[in-house]
Formats: sequence, C-alpha cells, structure tokens
Amino acid sequence: MARQGVGHVLVESLLEEARALGVSRVFCLTFEVDFFKRHGFEVMADQSAVDPDVYSELLRSHDEGVAEFLDLARVKPNTLGNTRMIRTL
Repeated sequence: MARQGVGHVLVESLLEEARALGVSRVFCLTFEVDFFKRHGFEVMADQSAVDPDVYSELLRSHDEGVAEFLDLARVKPNTLGNTRMIRTL
C-alpha cells in the first residue's frame, strides 16, 4: 500500500480535525521523519518544549504515546529511537 497517498490523506485529515478542535500544536513519535517533514512537522530540539500547564494536563492522559512523549515512568524509555516531532497549526 506504500506510495498510494493513504498516509498523506490520514495526516491531513487529522490535522484538519485538530484545527477544528482549536489545537495549536500537534506532536508525533515516528520513524518516518522525512514523511512528517513533508507535512510541516519539525524535529523537536528541546524535548521539554511543553509549558507547565499543558504538562499537568498531559499527565492525566491515558494515551501511552503521550506518556512516552513525557518520559513518564509507566512506559518504557524510548529505546526504539523514535523521533519526536512537532507542528504548529
């Protein structure tokens, strides 16, 4: 299914939904850095780029991806080498 544009459609749809919800930044953990760069994401230079109010809200999330992003103890460390990327909408 590679190179059929399915990933592009999914990402653009999710970004549209985020905009509709009023989200201003979207992050991802990925091995596909070039793919997400083509969609406007940037590799995060500062891994603590979340302000304290947002951090406290994210701590309540049950999403393991959020937990990994924040390096919370309930998930294993990022030993797979995923890249953290962010996009401002």
